[in-house]
Amino acid sequence: MPETFFIIPTPLHNALIEAAFRQRGYTAEEARDASRFCELASTHGIRTHNGIKAVHLDDHFGSKVGGCVPGAKIEKLPTKYKAVQRWNANKKLGQSVAFAAMDACMKMADEFGTGIVTVDNAFHYLWGGGYVIDAARKGYIAFTCCTAGTSEVVPFMGRAPTMGTNPHSWGFPTMDAIGYPICVDWATSTVAMGRVQQLAREGKTLPPGAAVDAEGNPTTDPHKAKWLLFFGGHKGYGLALVNELLAAFTGSGVPYLRGKPGEGPKGEKHTPHFYFQCTRADALDCGNFPMGRNQRTNVKAVIEDILGHGNEKAMLPGQIEAQAAAQTAKHGGLLFTKAEVEAFNEIAGACGEKPWALAQFKSVTP
Repeated sequence: MPETFFIIPTPLHNALIEAAFRQRGYTAEEARDASRFCELASTHGIRTHNGIKAVHLDDHFGSKVGGCVPGAKIEKLPTKYKAVQRWNANKKLGQSVAFAAMDACMKMADEFGTGIVTVDNAFHYLWGGGYVIDAARKGYIAFTCCTAGTSEVVPFMGRAPTMGTNPHSWGFPTMDAIGYPICVDWATSTVAMGRVQQLAREGKTLPPGAAVDAEGNPTTDPHKAKWLLFFGGHKGYGLALVNELLAAFTGSGVPYLRGKPGEGPKGEKHTPHFYFQCTRADALDCGNFPMGRNQRTNVKAVIEDILGHGNEKAMLPGQIEAQAAAQTAKHGGLLFTKAEVEAFNEIAGACGEKPWALAQFKSVTP
């Protein structure tokens, strides 16, 4: 059955998110970064990591429990490598750190062809796809991965949740070829915990093989889901392990204790890790494209070939997000379900803001 969405003016949405984060002690700049990110996610139809999720994460793992420190300053550590930066985020708001890190990567890429920022002592940055789409629109091949804010995924053939959903996000500047950036973005678990929460909110079920209950039994009931499973068995597990190893080389603590401040031995870390990289597309140009093509026309030819030969109905990663962004632009506002509006009203009540009345908004069924 098609869903009905209410059109919420972007300034109204952003004002609520900023108010919620300011009420929690975040600086005006951090609150603007939070609302900027939540707008970016909702513009692209990302309902698992929107403003509702941002506030939920801060409630359970952030400023209320010491996992995130409002007003914290990023410490840029010395390094002998000109195209690599090492940061101690000091538990600063993840969205603020991520925007700043991607900007730093783009500046290094402009000078050196590529740039990397690795971040220790971080706090969850939510949807990695938003940062790489933003960079790809500016002409960069962008990548980020992180260790998740808490360990809630059981490793392949294991029993205990010793790893996070550990997402990977790639963005490619393919606007000339197809009109939008290709964005390869996924949690390494079958679904993210944000999806579990969304499905529970809307009375829907999980796909098989996505989660187990508290006793370790497979379940499709989002209300009973306790731990998550990796997609593709050992393949998703291997990709998630990449994140853990990058974090380990940077300085992260043991993953089982991540997001559990106060637990474990004194001196152990409980924070996530971020990794960002941007590369200039022209830095990869070897100048030997077939059939007289240049880099731009070659990218277009490759994509057209993949979607040819009877594959015209195949989809590209990032296509759904681009279509959602087009719907947002068409309707002139962010699209939310009734259940989501009710969740936003709970946020409004908690920070003393006026709740949204459904009757004041237009509705659509895309």
